Amino acid sequence: MLPGLEPAELPADAIEVGRVTDAWGVKGWFKVLPYSADPEALFSSKRWYLLPTEKGVKTFEGVGQLKIKEAKIHSDTVVASAHGVDDRTAADALRGARIFIAKSSFPTPQKDEYYWVDLIGLEVVNREGLVLGQVSELLSTGPQTVLVIQDQLDGQTLQRMIPFVAAYVDDVDLAARRILVDWQPDY
Repeated sequence: MLPGLEPAELPADAIEVGRVTDAWGVKGWFKVLPYSADPEALFSSKRWYLLPTEKGVKTFEGVGQLKIKEAKIHSDTVVASAHGVDDRTAADALRGARIFIAKSSFPTPQKDEYYWVDLIGLEVVNREGLVLGQVSELLSTGPQTVLVIQDQLDGQTLQRMIPFVAAYVDDVDLAARRILVDWQPDY
């Protein structure tokens, strides 16, 4: 294992949240590309699980746990430092590593706030009880988020996009794995 990495098992609720892009400075800090516009999960967790890059040179094998000292925004990027990663060479060896965090360590969302990962796969039903499909992904369009819904109709995949705003979304029931919307199939 690399300096700072301890052999570990990936938690059952692990979610990939970013990757290490480069070393930053000479004291072991490294740059992180977060997969979220709001990388709060990176800042709230002090244990990151790393898997080697899928492409290019692998500098380690298996799953490694990294104990984070600090993660913060610097200019337009996220930078972090970890115990045992004390110089640029050690930080550079992490380049390309995929970062996973246990979902249980994510910050608790506020009322009417949801993690995208929790919405993917939910069934979308309109007020009349008609199933419109399942959420396959979410898109950020700037001013709003859009639910991308996949449905099968006569053997063909149909895609709908519904703005994820209160005007169209009546209820999100994570326990029932269902989203209730004010939307018609012919929109």
